[in-house]
Amino acid sequence: MDFLRPEAFFDLSSYEHAGLFEGSNPVWEALTRISSYLQGQLRPNVAGVRCFRKPLPETVILWKGAVWRKGFEVLGGDPIKGALRVRVEGSEVADASVLYAGSVLWDEDIFIGPGVVLEPGALVKGPTLISGGTDLRQGAYIRGKCIVGRGCVVGHTTEMKSSIMLDGAKAGHFAYIGDSILGNSTNLGAGTKLANLKIGGTPVIIKVGGEKIDTGLRKFGAIIGDGVEIGCNAVTNPGTLLGKAAMVLPVSSVRAGYYPPESMVR
Repeated sequence: MDFLRPEAFFDLSSYEHAGLFEGSNPVWEALTRISSYLQGQLRPNVAGVRCFRKPLPETVILWKGAVWRKGFEVLGGDPIKGALRVRVEGSEVADASVLYAGSVLWDEDIFIGPGVVLEPGALVKGPTLISGGTDLRQGAYIRGKCIVGRGCVVGHTTEMKSSIMLDGAKAGHFAYIGDSILGNSTNLGAGTKLANLKIGGTPVIIKVGGEKIDTGLRKFGAIIGDGVEIGCNAVTNPGTLLGKAAMVLPVSSVRAGYYPPESMVR
C-alpha cells in the first residue's frame, strides 16, 4: 500500500534522520526502530553538565563541545526562528544552546544540538536526540526514546515519549505525544492528546477502506503528515493516520483509521 509509506506522509529529502524510515512500510514501523536507531546514531554531549536528576543550579551554555558556566551572556531571541542570541567572551555567537537554571537532565544519554533552549522546569530523559533551533519550554517533559527535529517546539506541560518530531513540528501547550510521528511544520493546538493505548490494552487495528490491518503494536498513537493542523482540545484515538495538510477541528474525537491528504476531520 504505497499510500501508507513514509513518503506519502512526509517530505524526507532534507530530514537528517531520514534513515530511520528506510524500509518502513507501513510508516508506523519506524516507531519500532527508534531504540535501535538511537543506539547507532546518538552521540551524547551533556556529560560535562555534571548535574542530573535535579534542577540545574545555574544557567549554562553548550558551545563548541564544551559546557560554559561563566564568560557568557544570554541576550534572548526566538530559537525556532534562528534568532537566539548569546554573547560569549564579548562576541555574539549563533550556535550556543542555553540550559536555564531549573531545567533538568535526567541522565547523560542525551544529545542537544546548536541553538536549543531548555527553559526552567523542562525535563529531558534519555535516550533522546534534540536537533538545532528547538525550544523546550517551561514544564516540557520528554520521557525518552525521542527524536526531535530542527526548529521544533515542545511546549508548556507537553509530554512526549517514544515519538518523532520532524522539522518545524510544534506542540506548544498542554499536549500529549505518545508513540507518534509528527511531520514537518505540523501544529498541535492547545490541549491536543495523541492517545496511544486502547482501553483493554489490545493491539491497535487500523481500518483502511474495508480492510482491517493489525499493526501488532499495543502502544501506537498517531501518524501526523506534513502541514497538518489540529485544533485545540482534540483527541486522536490510537492508530490515527492523518495525510498531508489534513485539518482537525477543535474539540474533535478522531476515530482510528486513515484520513487522506487535505481531509477535514470534525
